[in-house]
Amino acid sequence: MEWESDVPVLEPRGGGPAERFADLIGDRHPVIAFLVAVVAGYVLLAVTSIVVGLVVTELLLDINGLERLDERFPAWLEGERTEGRTDASFIGSEISGGKVVVGLLLLIAIVMAILRRWRIGAFVVFAVAVESGTYRATTLLVERRRPEVERLENLPVDASYPSGHTAASIALYSGIALLLTSRIATGPARIAIWVVALAIPPIVALARIYRGMHHPIDALAGVPIGIAALLVVLFAARVAGAAVARREARA
Repeated sequence: MEWESDVPVLEPRGGGPAERFADLIGDRHPVIAFLVAVVAGYVLLAVTSIVVGLVVTELLLDINGLERLDERFPAWLEGERTEGRTDASFIGSEISGGKVVVGLLLLIAIVMAILRRWRIGAFVVFAVAVESGTYRATTLLVERRRPEVERLENLPVDASYPSGHTAASIALYSGIALLLTSRIATGPARIAIWVVALAIPPIVALARIYRGMHHPIDALAGVPIGIAALLVVLFAARVAGAAVARREARA
């Protein structure tokens, strides 16, 4: 299985943390090196997310009526619902929903497998996997009820924090943008790609709040999770790149 990559952003920097981590775990196959880095990063991210979630829900929301303030925006949006806005919110939600995300991941995985770009495919798939795993772990231990409005989806009531849709929109679309723009130094295409990628998370977050599934704080909490998941898997991809370089040097 070839784990070389022609995408600059996935390549380790000489003497950087990815190379040092590869040295730390020793002479490992690039796949093993990648998985070790992913698991270590995931554990750190999940624990951090749970701790922050408990601080937010058990301490922060009790300060100066912040929880009541956090309830106002979903309640206001409920009063502004129309058929057209509800249809638009469905689209905004679904672009980061399970069916679309899984479909895109399968497509990317198949294409990258055909092209034998294993590290690129692993980067996209595992970025969403780390995000999803962190979201699941957090909702298991951090309970917060969804807004006290009419909810437009049938999901567990006590799983409001954090917004997995918002986090997934960053992990997936910003991850794809990172790969594409890594090979585009300058120009309108680079700007256009990032404009689209950065516009999607706010659209998703607003749609989820409109549909009564999250409070604003829950949506905001998804942002660092999505970014951190990307960083974890980017680091792991670079560790794999360092492992590839080690094997080539020995050869």
